[in-house]
Amino acid sequence: MKQEKMIKAILVFNNHGKPRLIRFYQYFPEDMQQQIIRETFHLVSKRDDNVCNFLEGGSLIGGSDYKLIYRHYATLYFVFCVDSSESELGILDLIQVFVETLDKCFENVCELDLIFHMDKVHYILQEVVMGGMVLETNMNEIVAQVENQTRLEKSEGGLSAAPARAVSAVKNMNLPEIPRNINIGDINIKVPNLSPF
Repeated sequence: MKQEKMIKAILVFNNHGKPRLIRFYQYFPEDMQQQIIRETFHLVSKRDDNVCNFLEGGSLIGGSDYKLIYRHYATLYFVFCVDSSESELGILDLIQVFVETLDKCFENVCELDLIFHMDKVHYILQEVVMGGMVLETNMNEIVAQVENQTRLEKSEGGLSAAPARAVSAVKNMNLPEIPRNINIGDINIKVPNLSPF
């Protein structure tokens, strides 16, 4: 018997329905994902702020078999689509841990942090949830892992420095003279004169 994943999707979008973080833990074709995002935004955004933060999943994401549990912070909706057997309060707490971790890592997180630091946001999310299962709920542990990753990236020069290091390595290589004609079987390739780096 196939065991269902606890979390089916995590969606973060702004007050206008623009997706800022989308993670599906079950396969959906891209057009279906877009429909799910629109339907979820419609279901969540029309609700009043003083009603409960969970409702039955939309028709596209599984209907009554799933629940949408969400929190609305300033300009962002954080929505977790979970199996109907999951604890609403437990997932609300998980959303709170995720948001507080983002807040701690970005020092007052805002929508722009999610846009311009998408790689770090995904890394934080992967420390909390992976494959639809909760990995960690201790914010201090998550922040420590993020700081370790940041230190590691800095010690390696970061990903952004990789192209510059590659060009530098090629410049420092002792290459013999570049061939001007390359013959492969019946194919003859003439290499143009290239200026040095």
